[in-house]
Amino acid sequence: MKPAVNEVTARIRERSAATRGAYLARVDAAIARPRGADRMGCANVAHAFAALPGADKLRIVAERAPNLAVVTSYNDMLSAHQPYEGFPALIRDEAHQLGATVQVAGGVPAMCDGVTQGLAGMELSLFSRDTIAMGTAIALTHDVFDGALLLGVCDKIVPGLLIGALHFGHLPCVFVPAGPMSTGLSNTAKSKVREQYAQGLVGRDELLKAESAAYHGAGTCTFYGTANSNQMLLEAMGLHVPGAAFVHPHAELREALTRESVRTLLGITKGAGFMPIGRLVDERVIVNAMVALLATGGSTNHLIHWVAVARAAGIVIDWTDFADLSRATPLLARVYPNGVADVNQFQAAGGPGFVIRELIDSGAMHGDVSTVVAGGLREYGKVPEQASAQRLTWTDLPAAPIDDSIVRTADAPFGAEGGLKLLTGNLGRAVIKVSAVPEDRHVVEAPAIVFNTQEELLAAFKAGTLERDFVAVVRFQGPAACGMPELHKLTPPLGVLQGRGFKVALVTDGRMSGASGKVPAAIHVSPEAMHGGPLGKVRDGDLIRLDAVAGTLAALVDDATWASRERAVLPDAQAEINGHGLGRELFAGMRRNVLSAEQGACTWL
Repeated sequence: MKPAVNEVTARIRERSAATRGAYLARVDAAIARPRGADRMGCANVAHAFAALPGADKLRIVAERAPNLAVVTSYNDMLSAHQPYEGFPALIRDEAHQLGATVQVAGGVPAMCDGVTQGLAGMELSLFSRDTIAMGTAIALTHDVFDGALLLGVCDKIVPGLLIGALHFGHLPCVFVPAGPMSTGLSNTAKSKVREQYAQGLVGRDELLKAESAAYHGAGTCTFYGTANSNQMLLEAMGLHVPGAAFVHPHAELREALTRESVRTLLGITKGAGFMPIGRLVDERVIVNAMVALLATGGSTNHLIHWVAVARAAGIVIDWTDFADLSRATPLLARVYPNGVADVNQFQAAGGPGFVIRELIDSGAMHGDVSTVVAGGLREYGKVPEQASAQRLTWTDLPAAPIDDSIVRTADAPFGAEGGLKLLTGNLGRAVIKVSAVPEDRHVVEAPAIVFNTQEELLAAFKAGTLERDFVAVVRFQGPAACGMPELHKLTPPLGVLQGRGFKVALVTDGRMSGASGKVPAAIHVSPEAMHGGPLGKVRDGDLIRLDAVAGTLAALVDDATWASRERAVLPDAQAEINGHGLGRELFAGMRRNVLSAEQGACTWL
């Protein structure tokens, strides 16, 4: 193992000793109980299984057969989750063949950030993660299950399901993905049309045509954003059937992988193979997820989400851990927005399996961890193939890259360090996705232009007042202020200005997500302005230096002036808007209680 990986793992273990120990004690106590149907009262048992066929009731109660929960995020709103409609019947059929029973324990909400991008609904997006975690808990709290299959793919859904499942750490769990949509209009071409639209060079009809050609069918969006980063991390954590992440929803192999997930879960529900998720997800597995994120230039959202995921298992991590791991992690993949390939091309070039194998072999990832399959994490360095209708096999990937413009070996990486970087200074702590930003833009020094909303920046762009070098400081976008929306709508205008030769950058306590692109963006600034963070001190004209090489983010204002400045407060009119409409009233408690981005934006601690 690389010394830095061992050092970070050891300090996480030491830091988490008390919370992890208490968590495992609760898991062990739950495991020690009699199974659900045996310990519950007769009325409870009758209610739990009232709607099941008689044969299934007999299996559960008399034969003590395994009863599996399905928690699904199916809806028709998300292209990635629409394929889940038929999964419960498929899972139930496979379980019956294997002598087990299945109940859909519950559904969880799942919203599409692509639909709500730039709109008020996006202000519920981050909080939907903890809502999903609570929905998962409600589903599993009927407490009659021997294991759980978790059906989810996209941005907040997988972290929410994982947080919820870890609060039922005594249960073996397997995640069941649905796969990406087929390749449509390239992400590069789509982004070009967006920039043309921002400049008024094409109309709405042309923009809609391009967007519809890019997002055109069932499955996840094909860029390497948060949804597809989720799948990469679950593979690295050993929570999928190996190689399940990026197989198309309608491929024959997808059904075989879904059936295999049932067999996999049954293999860890009892006997020598028993492996509850709370024991499986230890500090080494969390580090593996962090390394996989860094090695692929994945979504910046996971510097929030995986802090919360780890905490759900009693493990405490922070952004310094990510930064130290990044310095020891080679960048092995270039997938849009870090390159031109989409996730289907990434999969064809070796995908998660190639990356995981290289990370294990180079000592950047712990290979000696438990997974949901008996062979351990090495099995995730292979690819599945359908040997017959009832049997899958896994084969080794070639030693050399199939396409070295998309994936590389650890001894010839795209970069010696990972794709994300921590920034610190008098503006707070922030993160930047350096893998998507050309090296000549890793340092930007320019006067600040301060905005309290993204709409203010868009209006300034349309008015033509941003034709200069500047750093856009967009504040009051953090979790407590307005739910920390993604600020994707700012990418096209800032990209246009950058393309015209201006030095531009974004500094915000909001999010930019996994699709953070070519514009330098210091995001998740903590503490946020709403909680008295230093972004509230910035004034128009202050010289701001974003230095991704040195890892600094600072307002170049003399210390005395900086110390004497009062912090701006959220205008009353904006606070009123943030708190009302489209259900935002229902999330007021979350806005009041939410922790900082670096603390995982948790609302439940």
